[in-house]
Amino acid sequence: MGGDLRRGGPPGGADTAGPQPGAEPRPAGTPKMVGVVWGLLILNTLGSTGAKTIIPLPRSLIQIATMGALVAAFTLALALNLRLRIRPSAFVLLLTLLLVPSIISSLQLESGFGALFRCARLTLFVGTLWLLSRWWDGGLTFVRHHIRMYFAVLGSVAAGLAISPGAAMPELYGGRLVGALWPLTPPQIGQYAAVIIGLTVLLVLGRRTDSAGAAVVIVPSLVLLALTHTRTATLGLLIGLALAIGSLVLTSAAARRFFTWTVLCATVAAVGFSSALQAWFLRGQSQENFSNLTGRAKVWDALLAAPRTTAEKLFGVGLGDKSFGGLPIDNSWLAVYHEQGLIGVALVSAIIIVLAGVALLRPPSLSRACAIFLISYCAIASYTEAGLGDASPYLLHLALAASLLAAPAAATPLSTPQVPRRRVPRWAQRSEVI
Repeated sequence: MGGDLRRGGPPGGADTAGPQPGAEPRPAGTPKMVGVVWGLLILNTLGSTGAKTIIPLPRSLIQIATMGALVAAFTLALALNLRLRIRPSAFVLLLTLLLVPSIISSLQLESGFGALFRCARLTLFVGTLWLLSRWWDGGLTFVRHHIRMYFAVLGSVAAGLAISPGAAMPELYGGRLVGALWPLTPPQIGQYAAVIIGLTVLLVLGRRTDSAGAAVVIVPSLVLLALTHTRTATLGLLIGLALAIGSLVLTSAAARRFFTWTVLCATVAAVGFSSALQAWFLRGQSQENFSNLTGRAKVWDALLAAPRTTAEKLFGVGLGDKSFGGLPIDNSWLAVYHEQGLIGVALVSAIIIVLAGVALLRPPSLSRACAIFLISYCAIASYTEAGLGDASPYLLHLALAASLLAAPAAATPLSTPQVPRRRVPRWAQRSEVI
């Protein structure tokens, strides 16, 4: 897998997903330890709550591991970028501005001292992204890091399923797949699987990896996604891929063929397996429970109806655990409104709008297609998942999109060495005309 993802593009004359020449900018001198920093950021965003694991892990121990990973990521990124060279990034700038309402609201301590801890975590997270922005050049380096790390996480899920199927698919979650070695919920697993499936499919279409290496990632990830019964991740994968591949159809014959076959297969599946697909999406729920999004709508209505002061409307109540009245909010926009107020909602909206706008203005390329997939997936998932206003996998997905949309750094012109002048003796400088 590692060797396949490092494979270059097709030989001259072959069809590619981007403009010729140089559809994929090659990062120059990106340290290998940058991948370690990215992996530590992913470890930090895995969270500390979820299903019961085979070996009970104290939540405090998990929190120490995840927070330690973030501190290590920031320290290592600082060591790699001691001169503090950063690239201008509207995405990271808006995240930095998001710290303002987060800190102002958290200082009120309405959410307890944990709000200040979460602010410190978000500050380190944003600071690490600033340090890594030096190596954002529109290439696929960070895409490969993303796929490898999340594939390793899914490997732990598969290992837990093999060791203890009962613990991996408990009745508490309706028989849906959870993390039995690390506490992961079905939506988390579905999200990770959907994201790496989409990115790997796009790498195949862009001829940046071969089919055999891609199948090693896609096939088991599809199985795990199906076992999670996660509707949001499935819809995000399908719609995100449709938009991403649609951005390539004018420049890539492979994308056109894949799009045509996908539409044909989807039509046949929708007609022939409509009842099975409906049963899978309902997950045994009644139509009423399905229509109110498994009780989410009741929490949303209560949150919007709760009385708030002007300060709470503008700045929120401080960073919390994305819950209201003891129940999860499960909506990024309402979670941001609750914790960071209308100012936070405006900043998060600006992040999505800026990334989407830049993606639309970029010429067709594989990097642009991957960014469109990530932005689309996060926008779709934001309706039933929280995380756009705090350090989370969704912000990492958007950070990856920002790195893909960054313009390649201008090459530094090679300076011509100055030829030393030959010293001429004084007697030779006195020339006489004979």
